[in-house]
Amino acid sequence: MSDMNSLLEPGMIVRHPTRPDWGDGQVQSNIGGMVTVMFQHEGKVVIDGGKIELIPVF
Repeated sequence: MSDMNSLLEPGMIVRHPTRPDWGDGQVQSNIGGMVTVMFQHEGKVVIDGGKIELIPVF
């Protein structure tokens, strides 16, 4: 898992780097490098944090 993904906590807002059409997403959980995110236009997605580095939205 990337260093940035390891900092993600439930409630944080993120974007997927290659799927901007999904919109912003809210982190639901981050367990063992698997990050579950509820995206505005895609719904719930489980992302392998070792392969995709999500972009935090501040």
